[in-house]
Amino acid sequence: MITFKRTNSKNRDFINLVKLLDADLKIRDGVEHGFYDQFNKIEGLKNVVIAYKNNLPLGCGAFKIHNENFVEIKRMYVSVNGRRRGIGSKVLAELERWAKELNYKKCILETGKQQPEAIALYKKSNYSITTNFGLYKNIENSVCFQKFL
Repeated sequence: MITFKRTNSKNRDFINLVKLLDADLKIRDGVEHGFYDQFNKIEGLKNVVIAYKNNLPLGCGAFKIHNENFVEIKRMYVSVNGRRRGIGSKVLAELERWAKELNYKKCILETGKQQPEAIALYKKSNYSITTNFGLYKNIENSVCFQKFL
């Protein structure tokens, strides 16, 4: 059975999963990795979800508060040995539940065109593609999504 833990960015399991995520993104993003990496710092994230099976951390995600109405989904990752079990969908759903409990109305997120699995996950989870926001506005490799809660 998959269990979830709500925590923050100081959690050691989250830190270790993010290291695996960053190693994967470094390969996928290639020369653009440095640009994206600057937006993916985890210090100060107060809303982190970790998925466990038999006390083994298999996946994670977080959200960053943008304003009183919406949050940005960040640092979504499922380890290689946890994939193809629906863990990413479940982590995302738990993040959405938490954001809704805190009265946020919308989730936004950015992912890269080199991450087709992530794009498929967000589409399957009823996110719609939206205009690139913020620092991703004119970035060709970025795909931005939103979902009203």
